[in-house]
Amino acid sequence: MRALFAFVLLCAGLARAGAAEVEKCPDMVASRPPFLKAALAPDHVRLTFVGHASFLIESPGGVTAVTDYNDYVRSPVVPVIATMNHAHSTHYSLHPDPGIKHLLRGWGEDGHAPRWNVTEGDMRVRNVPTNIRDWAGGTEYEGNSIFIFETAGLCIAHLGHLHHRLTADDLGDIGHVDVLLAPVDGTWTMGAPQMLETIVALHAPLTIPMHMFGPTTLARFLDLARPGFEIRRQGASSVELSREALPARPTVLVLDGH
Repeated sequence: MRALFAFVLLCAGLARAGAAEVEKCPDMVASRPPFLKAALAPDHVRLTFVGHASFLIESPGGVTAVTDYNDYVRSPVVPVIATMNHAHSTHYSLHPDPGIKHLLRGWGEDGHAPRWNVTEGDMRVRNVPTNIRDWAGGTEYEGNSIFIFETAGLCIAHLGHLHHRLTADDLGDIGHVDVLLAPVDGTWTMGAPQMLETIVALHAPLTIPMHMFGPTTLARFLDLARPGFEIRRQGASSVELSREALPARPTVLVLDGH
């Protein structure tokens, strides 16, 4: 355990030292007028934890996206973009709302790997496929996707139902990450120490836990992360983010919900 803490502290320091060497996520195309009631500043993104592994992401131009869109936990708005994974039925929908413009499945079909690169208004969404365990105990290759949302100069990466450590190629394909949405259940996806290593490897200034299955599981992850990360609680399910307000020290921010 001491070795893991030392590893976390070392890598967190490397993340800070290397941050200036990595180009920021590119600014997107010109935005359109927002259609939500609460408009955002041009350089702000609103992130709302809907529940389980679903987040509502709102761009300053009014584009909305929901991660791991499913039939059990639904966003209060029909998103323009919905991403899905299919390790379990709580991560995809059999009956998606027909009003969704871009429905992005994160798994391969008919022998074709999932490959997405979609720009809508001031938001770009792309994916990096990973593997998952199948129900027979084997491996489903490219059965999960890490989706990266780029808007307002921020790169937000959602790990989906990640089941393994990322390879060097995976890390290169993902690239720079500002905000990381990470499953911390410690069982269904990856063990908590392995997930923490993955979080450190991605060097994101801000990590937001998801897929936590209650306060006890979340507390175990936070205890493990505390030596190398500042721990903050938002006290709400939503947060507005901007590049200028990213924390200087690697931080885990807990949003209300489960």
